[in-house]
Amino acid sequence: MATTRTTFTLDEALAEQARRLGINISAAARDGVAAAVRAALAGSDRAAYERNPEQPDSFWSEAEAWGKE
Repeated sequence: MATTRTTFTLDEALAEQARRLGINISAAARDGVAAAVRAALAGSDRAAYERNPEQPDSFWSEAEAWGKE
């Protein structure tokens, strides 16, 4: 997986507390960005579904079953 370096601003007191607790700030930032991306994608998918909800499709009720029943 390719990575990219980025910079962000973190409250000094929070950064110090994270260091004292042994929190890997880079890993925590990656986890936080990944969670935010998953949440944004889920929201986008939900919005798309709400704009275009599934509708009953007569094709499937009239289609022949594939294979033996």
